[in-house]
Amino acid sequence: MPDTHHPTTPIWTPTPGKAAHRNLCTDCGLSRTDMAGDCGKACQFIKPDYPGLEAQVHGRSAQADRGEERFFGVVRTMHRARLEPALPGAQWTGLTTRLAERLLETGAVDAVLTMVADKTDRWKPVPAIITEASGMAAARGMRMGYAPLLSLLEPARAAGHRRIAVIGIPCQVYALRAIEAELGFDAIHVIGTPCSDNTTTERFHEFLALLSDTPDSISYLEFRADYHVELRFEDGGRREIPFLRLPIADLPPDFFPVTCRTCVDYTNRLADITVGYMGGDGEQWLIVRNERGQALLERLGDEVILSALTDKGARKGSVTGFIENTRLAAGGLPLRRMPDWLRGVMAWVMPRFGPRGLEFARTRVEMKAAETVLHLRRSHPRRMRNMIPDHVWALVAPYGLRPEPGEHEDTSKEKRPPD
Repeated sequence: MPDTHHPTTPIWTPTPGKAAHRNLCTDCGLSRTDMAGDCGKACQFIKPDYPGLEAQVHGRSAQADRGEERFFGVVRTMHRARLEPALPGAQWTGLTTRLAERLLETGAVDAVLTMVADKTDRWKPVPAIITEASGMAAARGMRMGYAPLLSLLEPARAAGHRRIAVIGIPCQVYALRAIEAELGFDAIHVIGTPCSDNTTTERFHEFLALLSDTPDSISYLEFRADYHVELRFEDGGRREIPFLRLPIADLPPDFFPVTCRTCVDYTNRLADITVGYMGGDGEQWLIVRNERGQALLERLGDEVILSALTDKGARKGSVTGFIENTRLAAGGLPLRRMPDWLRGVMAWVMPRFGPRGLEFARTRVEMKAAETVLHLRRSHPRRMRNMIPDHVWALVAPYGLRPEPGEHEDTSKEKRPPD
């Protein structure tokens, strides 16, 4: 069991309990608690029920014929957004951090459950309970690796926190929503970030070593919507690498685990508000999903600058090429190399003529959906029947990916009216 001693500092990092062994597990933290027996109903990788939980959380499920909901889940409003001024040291402008700060500043919550960096490794996430707005600065920036966020629920409750905010990735948020009614908190506000391709912190260091001769000096890494990765270094230097020049083909086949290659929820459909970058076209991208999410956004007042989303380019060619490359990959990662001369040409073309804004977000969501089908079909075909939701099959259908016999649960009898 985690230590339940009430913290005396604004940042508290309780030691999580031991994780139970689970197949296809991203260690959301639930198995480290006394509620480990609920993993069967709470895990995104067993038999997810997005329509049911969307109705529970947002008051209705996503509708495929309602704007962008077939791609992104329930949408109340969407915005291109930035903080003005940006928070110092923020990954983008600091929207996620500032939303949580405002909840603490206004007394709307007693604590925020999130991640801070390990004291000896800036890239390693450590679950933390933050009780003062000033402590949120420690949560800024990207972390890479598994982090048992939900292991914080028990110590937060034992410390007397009744109103909490949770900043989490989709697999953590799905499990939280599945058990939310049993937790006994007076209020839970969920700020979600998109996620798909996670790996261990150790493996991430291997990736950094492929990007620079001085990987330990890299202080910042961001995948940007202009098809570049931006690196910043401790000495103030910067470097931009086009996506097509990333050494993805040099990574081992198991660099990304099966769970992350079969994620069915890139956009964090069960969060109150999703804060990402995919649809932001150089700024941040907000999806407000319900009244709680709208109230969160309104707490920022005129600190946040909202504008209309852009929508440029066409995704079909990019998604089709990705599907073919993934299908041909022997071990799971797309390994087909592009000639160096063509990489340079494409690196120039894609930011100018490739999908941008909402079309870039749609592209990525369809790629993830296709990746889920192809990787499960290869590695865990028996899981497909229960693990792939209808919204994923709908996304890949235009590309000729349809359920084969036994891959989709037939619910026609359940929906058929009685005789």
